[in-house]
Amino acid sequence: MKLGIIGLPNVGKSTLFAAITNAKAEIANYPFCTIEPNVGIGVLPDERLAVLFKMYNAKKLTPATVDFVDIAGLVAGAAEGKGLGNKFLAHIREVDAIVHVVRCFVDDDIIHVNAKVCPRADIEIINTELALADLDMLERRIVKVTNAAKAEKKYLGELDRLKRLYEHVSSGQPTRNFAGNADDAAILETVPLLSDKPVIYVANLSEDDFSGGFAGNECLLQVKEIAEAEKNTVVVLSAKLERDMADLLPDEKMSFLADLGVGESGLEKLIRIGYETLGLISFFTAGPPEVRAWTIKKGTNAKAAAGKIHTDIERGFIRAEVIGYNELVACGGISQAKEKGLVRLEGKDYIMQDGDVVFFRFNV
Repeated sequence: MKLGIIGLPNVGKSTLFAAITNAKAEIANYPFCTIEPNVGIGVLPDERLAVLFKMYNAKKLTPATVDFVDIAGLVAGAAEGKGLGNKFLAHIREVDAIVHVVRCFVDDDIIHVNAKVCPRADIEIINTELALADLDMLERRIVKVTNAAKAEKKYLGELDRLKRLYEHVSSGQPTRNFAGNADDAAILETVPLLSDKPVIYVANLSEDDFSGGFAGNECLLQVKEIAEAEKNTVVVLSAKLERDMADLLPDEKMSFLADLGVGESGLEKLIRIGYETLGLISFFTAGPPEVRAWTIKKGTNAKAAAGKIHTDIERGFIRAEVIGYNELVACGGISQAKEKGLVRLEGKDYIMQDGDVVFFRFNV
């Protein structure tokens, strides 16, 4: 599961990526600094891991992670091949959700491709190019299905749904807002449309704006207004500050955040929201050798979850010994939980819950 970081050139995408992954993505003051997408890993903040680590006196701790892809900046006309055009759009098709970085600061030393910082206009450029790419794909699909419907009437229903979807996108609405029925949803699964992907907006402020309080930032208000209309989430941060914090020790970082008057960094919030946006949850395996968080989709059953650890465990699945994190902590340890009969035996069809602490029994 991947989150793609997109936006116009020079809005702070690569700076944000470097902070997320603590990597050294190329950063420069000119458009198309990023040509091939950088891929990195963001660690999901989860205080439960530290508690389990101490409880089990473990030697190793492995957190859950989210993959981030730093995609080249987009310009108007990309759907027609301008800028990096089709290459940019192809990279977006490969991700599961979009992190749309929007520049919300003015700095004469950093070039803006449109010469003026205006989040509303910047967002419109991106959304328009995604819509144009979708319309092009829908047009080609409609031609194909129209020809098929001439020979077999069973394609008429699909053709009708495609035309309604085309009208929806033409009106300026993303496909993720297409209010259709189950058959319409099935159509969307067969057409990889860019505007169908979930979006998280990142409002990138300057260091001074972020640390000085940003409630009245006009650029930020524009982003929030658009996100609210689209029913999307906004994460407010300063990519420059986040990159500076990436090299700090945990205690130093906590002190830095306290000085800013916030309890959680923008990056931590972004990774957490990204995890939720992708429909992911964590379950834990715990013991003296290692405490580890495993990532699965909501609705995954116990047998499939076992396969995340190893295919042999899934193949030879017998049962899962399960206790919720909160129950385990309340008992003070796994031995006490077993004495109280709180460790449940679950079969292969048990639907895993976020925070389940699990031991899988299997035989191969």
